[in-house]
Amino acid sequence: MKSNFGENFEPMKTVATKRPKTSTASGKSLARAHSALVVDGVERAASRAMLHAVGFSSSDFRKSQIGVASTWSMVTPCNMHIDQLANHVADGVNQAQGKAIVFNTITISDGISMGTEGMKYSLVSREVIADSIETVAGCEGMDGLVAIGGCDKNMPGCLMALARLNRPSVFVYGGTILPGCFQKKDVDVVSVFEAVGAYANGRMTRGALSKLEACAIPGAGSCGGMYTANTMASAIEAIGMSLPNSSAQAAVSNEKKEDCIRAGAAVMNLLKQGIRPRDIMTKKAFENAITVVIALGGSTNAVLHLLAMAHSAEVKLSIDDFTRIGRHVPVLADLKPSGKYVMAELVKIGGLIPLMKMLLDEGLLHGDCVTVTGKTIAENLRSAAPYPAGQDVVRSFDNPIKKDSHLVVLYGNLASSGAVAKISGKEGLRFTGRAIVFESEEKAMAAILDGRVKKGHVVVIRYEGPKGGPGMREMLSPTSAIMGKGLGKDVALITDGRFSGGSHGFVVGHITPEAYIGGLLSIVKNGDPVTIDGEKRLLTLDLKPQEIRQRLSKWRAPKPRYSKGVLAKYAKLVNSAHLGAVTDSDC
Repeated sequence: MKSNFGENFEPMKTVATKRPKTSTASGKSLARAHSALVVDGVERAASRAMLHAVGFSSSDFRKSQIGVASTWSMVTPCNMHIDQLANHVADGVNQAQGKAIVFNTITISDGISMGTEGMKYSLVSREVIADSIETVAGCEGMDGLVAIGGCDKNMPGCLMALARLNRPSVFVYGGTILPGCFQKKDVDVVSVFEAVGAYANGRMTRGALSKLEACAIPGAGSCGGMYTANTMASAIEAIGMSLPNSSAQAAVSNEKKEDCIRAGAAVMNLLKQGIRPRDIMTKKAFENAITVVIALGGSTNAVLHLLAMAHSAEVKLSIDDFTRIGRHVPVLADLKPSGKYVMAELVKIGGLIPLMKMLLDEGLLHGDCVTVTGKTIAENLRSAAPYPAGQDVVRSFDNPIKKDSHLVVLYGNLASSGAVAKISGKEGLRFTGRAIVFESEEKAMAAILDGRVKKGHVVVIRYEGPKGGPGMREMLSPTSAIMGKGLGKDVALITDGRFSGGSHGFVVGHITPEAYIGGLLSIVKNGDPVTIDGEKRLLTLDLKPQEIRQRLSKWRAPKPRYSKGVLAKYAKLVNSAHLGAVTDSDC
């Protein structure tokens, strides 16, 4: 049996390992381990009085209290329907004899704020979401949780909170958007970003651009390609924290409604079985997630978010695990941005389940990992049907999109702690060019649109890292503009910022150490030769060591861009991107 986990990998088992006990360390049942402290006894009468006002009956105080963490907001179409999904989850909890308590946390919209100063709050929001869910559930004594996420940062934020709290929990994905239609082709938000570059290059009229922007996003749901939202939903399902196929359902569908109701019942079952997030979120489970992300051709953000989620679960995961596993896992799904299909097409042919069965049968998944069903991955997939004959959304192992991972971790003098490249192979595997350097995304974007960025350039965007930005903005606008201007194979882009899951082309991000703390990116000058080698996994500034030493000796750290507020706090607390860019690493 083939394996991507090394010589000591134990083959998958068809039955679960020993189930966790249904009690806490103190011997108390998990069913009301936390709520009893809040509502039991004469001395808690005032607490009960408060809860009567929000709809509790006397009998409800004897039930497990389940928090339903909703990320509903009218800020973004990704989350505009999640209030309704939260109500369906609550119905499922209540029907299973629990007591649901719905509460909200924030979300932001990457798609709307992309390319602006506001995008600096994007990755910050992941930490705020995790902190807020932990705060509410910890304060109110909730016995279990169901968290519902629908956009890039609120999904890993939810999982980080569930791992920290370690109370029986289920994650529900809000679901993918249906594609828009423009000139008889499926389109989405990335189509609009790339159209901006096409307009700047004279390849699209202003009228056509206006028509595209009006129809590209037809309703509720997360961005339609294998971008960060769909990538993270698939990764979370592969970990075992979502019910089967929760990641591959349309946002507005009967299947998603049923998924929510079943999640409410599932969390009650987890309480009975004593299964908590850290029983599920093991090292093997994270390896399964990496495997699935690679097979799907998923977002580079998965590296950052899986590292952060593993940190919260106290699992030792590193960027080198992506290299180890990626050597043996092919890219099989022909999905946007590098491929041709949207997520809705994967939904039509059966979703994630058949792909996971393929990977399991090939020996590339750990089948003995327990999931929120109370069963193992192998048990969940035992009766899974294959994809229908003739479909070409997901390829076979003998005809992959790419024989190994598209997520390539690079090292070298420009990235001594690592960087993450997204190399599909369509752009080539190696790029050498001359640097054209920008101190911010906005300056780079202007140069791309006005024609200063030309064939053979390596666009360098620095001081956009977790501390330097602060907030590690996504470079979707510049990468889309490059593609829209027809320079995708002729121009590379490197940054200590991030990329949207919609970015494609010859791009390298997450460069560490970042420029703000003196990484070599800080001393690159216009015209310097830079090499990106996807086969040797190198990112190098091709200068003599003496020249590099001289430049470093003259470099001085810039002043912090923010001195007050959440961005200032984030810059002070956040660790390096190669460690997940988390804010509680030293706590």
